[in-house]
Amino acid sequence: MPVPSCVSDVGDIVMTLDTAAPAITVIEAERIILRPVRRSDTGLLGHYAGDLRVARMTSRIPHPMPPGAMEAFVARAMNPGCEEAIWVIDGSSTQMGEVLGVISLKKMDRDQSEIGYWVAPAFWNTGLASEAVAALVAANPLNNTAIFASVFQDNPGSARVLTNNGFNYLGDAETFSVARNAHVATWTYIRKL
Repeated sequence: MPVPSCVSDVGDIVMTLDTAAPAITVIEAERIILRPVRRSDTGLLGHYAGDLRVARMTSRIPHPMPPGAMEAFVARAMNPGCEEAIWVIDGSSTQMGEVLGVISLKKMDRDQSEIGYWVAPAFWNTGLASEAVAALVAANPLNNTAIFASVFQDNPGSARVLTNNGFNYLGDAETFSVARNAHVATWTYIRKL
């Protein structure tokens, strides 16, 4: 079976890649690095993303996590043809752990992207999300002219991450959350580069 495209569903997948997508560069910050996803990350990513506290603050992570979902995510993240650049937030250089969360840029038109991120609950309120967003914005690996973001209105901590990194509020909207099985009110932000 060929390597699944970045739009693959959770179905049966045979992973044939053992290296990360070449377009994903390592980005260094003070306490962490943002690095490409590796197949060996599957277990920890599944453990953290499978936590309801994480899943319910995202639009796309299901809860409970179905069998094969994290394997599909890792395969998609490692696919060089994927329209979303995905990094693992890695704190192993400062003894915090190899997988602390995920941050991504989903390509849009006109040199714009949408940023998404989550951090494992054990590392909430430590500044890691802010540090990861700051590093990604400073590196601007996709040469964006603007980066958009949406956060659920019941997650003010994530909104602070954005405003602390120079994102400006655009307005209210709503999006569907798979984990909540409901539409949820959001705040939308932009950072022009």
